[in-house]
Amino acid sequence: MTSFIKQRADAPAAFFEAEAAGLAWLRRAPEGVRVASVIRTEPGLIELERVPEVRPTPEAAHEFGAALARTHAAGAAAFGARPDGWTGPLFIGRREMPAENESSWGAFYARDRVLPFLEVALGVGNIAPDHEDEIRAACELVASGAFNTPEPPSRIHGDLWAGNVLWSPDGVVLIDPAAHGGHRETDLAMLALFGCPFFDEVIAGYETTSPLRAGWRDRVGLHQLHPLAVHAAGHGPGYGVALWRAAQSVLALPEQQG
Repeated sequence: MTSFIKQRADAPAAFFEAEAAGLAWLRRAPEGVRVASVIRTEPGLIELERVPEVRPTPEAAHEFGAALARTHAAGAAAFGARPDGWTGPLFIGRREMPAENESSWGAFYARDRVLPFLEVALGVGNIAPDHEDEIRAACELVASGAFNTPEPPSRIHGDLWAGNVLWSPDGVVLIDPAAHGGHRETDLAMLALFGCPFFDEVIAGYETTSPLRAGWRDRVGLHQLHPLAVHAAGHGPGYGVALWRAAQSVLALPEQQG
């Protein structure tokens, strides 16, 4: 097996160990999406299997969607929960994110996945002053439980943009998770954010295993608040505008559509 090594001399404590714990947790989902194998970790370094890549196909996308539904169905201890057996920090990209054991998805999502990054984005000037109130209003609405449902916490990848989806000869392999207990639609909204090959086939495959609740496409903006807030914190004011527009879409949603 050939390998790929990632190193960061300035990596926070347990940075790559958290990645390894997330990969291991996702791997334990019965018949879930394949994830890259971890060969070793040490402070500031992780060595992973090297995944050969091929062109995406509709068939592989359909299989990926079905497997992703099975990964989500493996569940988590709570909203915001760490991977089972992991007691260290969680990260998305290079930023630490809160871990929590919350029974309310809305309370967790607004408090721990949007507001911490909104504060950073405001501090660096990436949110226009006249957009802040609507973004905060959307967070308050989410935190109130307006979009909560009886669905239990899902085992989500947490950073499922297209760059973390590798198309191998044997199907999709996932890398670089920010794995935690969350809402399954958040992973799907991240896939949609930056474009995923054959996205409609991914959804079709997903729904063969676990049908989505009606109106999920209307809620994409709700579930993109988190990745847009993360990007607004570090990638410029354009993402601040996108976050504001997503917040507006949330404020326009009927309640109890989470």
